[in-house]
Amino acid sequence: MSGLYDDAFIEALRQGALGVAGDWGLSPRTDLRLLAISENATFLATEPERDRQVVLRVHRPAYHTPAEIRSEIAWIEALRAEEIIETPEPLARRAGGHLARFTHGAATRHVAAFAFMDGTEPAADAALTADFARLGAISARLHGHALRWTRPAGFIRKTWNFDTTLGPTPHWGDWRAARGLTPEGTRLLLRCTAQIAERLRAFGTGPARFGLIHADLRLANLLADGPRLGVIDFDDCGFGWFVYDFAAAVSFLEQEPYIPDLAAAWAQGYRTVAPLMPEDEAMIETFVMLRRLLLTAWVASHAETPTAAAVGPGYTDGTVALAERYLTA
Repeated sequence: MSGLYDDAFIEALRQGALGVAGDWGLSPRTDLRLLAISENATFLATEPERDRQVVLRVHRPAYHTPAEIRSEIAWIEALRAEEIIETPEPLARRAGGHLARFTHGAATRHVAAFAFMDGTEPAADAALTADFARLGAISARLHGHALRWTRPAGFIRKTWNFDTTLGPTPHWGDWRAARGLTPEGTRLLLRCTAQIAERLRAFGTGPARFGLIHADLRLANLLADGPRLGVIDFDDCGFGWFVYDFAAAVSFLEQEPYIPDLAAAWAQGYRTVAPLMPEDEAMIETFVMLRRLLLTAWVASHAETPTAAAVGPGYTDGTVALAERYLTA
């Protein structure tokens, strides 16, 4: 690993997480190894004395407040209590509450803990259609719960609308800063974002279309184990368009030829649980384009992360090609 996320950086986060592991009753002899890092770092804690594994998530600073993280956990607990989906249990600290913290340099890092869930990330190939039919049903259950759930006092999560994705106040940075973006590409993407904005305004944010969503149901956040498809990592959950959950699910796959098959399977699975209006299904392509532009901004603004570094140099060109296809469809 290079750049900010080098071995010394990861080890500092690991030591910080070890320092608070006892808050969840973990043994001093607990082994802690890195599971994944994008911006948050997740570590698998394994106790040698008993058959117990816990995932510790070390949050990045300056993204979510403690109130936002507690709100995420509140929704997860409500989903689990009603058996809406299968997702790991958030674990409370022995002293109460769900968050510990440690200081890393000048930053305070908050830590949450979750029970470990078995499973593997679905493979990115044409065989995904079966998983996407299941994911459609899962999405419908999530959205149905969000529509009827009475959120607790103080619940706060980010909003994913046009302004906060591609507009003037983007959570993940400005797509215009994309690496390798040419003036010609910029002009085309400006036309694309204007088209997206127009279609979103017409589509609207009525309660049947816009509400609390997972917002990051990409393959890395799904755990397949036989017939079970578990969902993890609600870190980006917030208020957005329900159909956006499909677009997030095909993150980094947008140019694959089987995307229309995945969309059809997702919609079919969705309708086994709840209605999906034709107008909503017709917006899938727009949300896929929005998500691709949002990821293009994220890759540019988070270039130091391993996830961004793994994206090939042609990613921006691919975004421009998708936008050209979107505009001529």
